[in-house]
Amino acid sequence: MKTLHEFIKTKDYLICVDSDGCAMDTMNSKHQLCFGPMLVKEWGLQRWEKEILDRWNTVNLFSMSRGINRFLGLGMLLEEIDKTYTPIEGASMFLSWVQSAQELSNATVLAKMQASGQTVFKKAYAWSIAVNTAITNLPEEVKVPFPGITEGLACAKEIANLGIISAANPEAVLQEWTQHQLMDYMDVSLAQDVGTKSYCIAKMLEFGFDPEKVVMVGDAPGDLAAARENNILYFPILVRHEAESWARFRTEMLDRLISGTYRGAYQDSLIEAFLANLS
Repeated sequence: MKTLHEFIKTKDYLICVDSDGCAMDTMNSKHQLCFGPMLVKEWGLQRWEKEILDRWNTVNLFSMSRGINRFLGLGMLLEEIDKTYTPIEGASMFLSWVQSAQELSNATVLAKMQASGQTVFKKAYAWSIAVNTAITNLPEEVKVPFPGITEGLACAKEIANLGIISAANPEAVLQEWTQHQLMDYMDVSLAQDVGTKSYCIAKMLEFGFDPEKVVMVGDAPGDLAAARENNILYFPILVRHEAESWARFRTEMLDRLISGTYRGAYQDSLIEAFLANLS
């Protein structure tokens, strides 16, 4: 798998694909079994466990904030917990930092922890490492691709360069996509360690792709925002309708892309359905 600096443009079209909740049916299990429970454990919140886990899942899975960066989600929850259940040292400071930081990753949180010495950054870093460990230890049966993606990527590979654009842990992305032979179709993989999705798309456009021939495939409003920020096309994978979405990707979207009839009424209808599905 090529990194950003190793990538070579070989096609006129570029299709960027998100990982968790879009290509891989892993988003629910990661949040419900790893992210939320590790939050409760790290901050000792067992007394309010059910309420906090429900809120974590709502914020990160089943609302318009679906798919936000893990540290943004953490900041939002810590602020809520501080105001609703029990004081959280440094909650407001952490939320303010994550909302303004140019990059959010384990490395930047570690650097902030070392520079500030603040407990909240130490705990946030420990939480994130614990989450990664828990994800690695998830049983293989809960880390599978959505039906139809293999066929979709195979068809797309005939006309386009394919890239992973993900905010997930790069090691997990590599392991999961390789495990199910999806990496065989991909030309480049850009994950959390490279930068935001918007930044990653912008870097790919520097290879000379026409934005009218670039599509971001995603399942969350953040994917749509990243596409809009770069003036590229967007194809949504609908939550709870993933198999149907991937079938439509293969049988409908690719033809629209090639014929130049994607942007406009067709894309607008897809985005309208996508937003309605989350709201």
